[in-house]
Amino acid sequence: MATDLRIDRLRKEFQSPGGETVVAVNDVSLRIEKGSLVTLLGPSGCGKTTLLRLIAGFEEPTAGSVYFGDRRVNDEAPNVRDTAMVFQSYAIFPHLNVFENVAFGLRMKRVSGREVRRRVDHVLDLVGLGRMAARAPSQLSGGQQQRVALARCIVMEPGLLLFDEPLSNLDAKLREQMRLEIRDLQQRLGITSVYVTHDQVEAMSISDVLVVMHDGTVEQIGSPSQVYARPANRFVADFIGKVNFVKATLAAGAVTVAGVRWPVPDAPDLPDGSPVTLVLRPEAVRLSATEGPLAGTIRRTVFLGNHAEYVVSVDGVGDVLVDEPNPIDAGMRRPGDKVSLSPVSGSLHVLPATS
Repeated sequence: MATDLRIDRLRKEFQSPGGETVVAVNDVSLRIEKGSLVTLLGPSGCGKTTLLRLIAGFEEPTAGSVYFGDRRVNDEAPNVRDTAMVFQSYAIFPHLNVFENVAFGLRMKRVSGREVRRRVDHVLDLVGLGRMAARAPSQLSGGQQQRVALARCIVMEPGLLLFDEPLSNLDAKLREQMRLEIRDLQQRLGITSVYVTHDQVEAMSISDVLVVMHDGTVEQIGSPSQVYARPANRFVADFIGKVNFVKATLAAGAVTVAGVRWPVPDAPDLPDGSPVTLVLRPEAVRLSATEGPLAGTIRRTVFLGNHAEYVVSVDGVGDVLVDEPNPIDAGMRRPGDKVSLSPVSGSLHVLPATS
């Protein structure tokens, strides 16, 4: 049965070979609601996998607590925490067929043969492997092996399902297909899930909530759209998608960039005249061939199929990255073309210059 998860001021320290104390997870607190999928997102070494292992019980915290519902589980072994983990390496048994791989955990718990058959058949149908129960792992594709690993976890009916970068060994198209399947299955079953990845697109496409981590700390918690559109700081803005950072001045709810004034929604409460950093996403900039207040010159063009990417050199600003959709229909601009820039209304976000 799905459970909610609460992490209270969790800390994990390691000793380096040289005797130095390394803080992998630093005073992390968060709450994960029952039935939601929360992704721990960040670069390598940010502490996300260590945090997942603390939740699972594979690591002991230096300080802080982990709660499943109202139950503090710090002192509970991994096998009694009512969790199941899908690993990056699949970790399926090569000498067992698909059915027996999925049934393994149930047999270890001495579930009756009839119940094993019922639950395994049901779960294999759920993950689209119902006709492959007798196959050996060597006869499966990478995506099918990942489904076996997922089915082996689901069949245990855990309160909490954990994913440790489960799609990193798959090619791009299969990774896209599998993340949609994982999300669909998680929503249908209503299993509380914690998912670890460094892939921003993967995280945004499957998550109810993103937890962005850096250097062992949580930088921001929010929905994918909140984190993308309103990043808490420069690190989050730069890590999630492409971005332009533009120096500006804030006054009366608007920013001034190279003498041009643009209104900003949710402007920070700073004194008029404060220097700020404008967070400008490439798709939130419009280009026009007609003269406008903020003029620039196309310096580089890249055709990417569904959109074109331009680098525009703007006096007093520098280079600005701009995405335009459907270049086959609209036509590609060329290096040297003169353009004017304007932001999409309501798309601007401002950070203090010191962020």
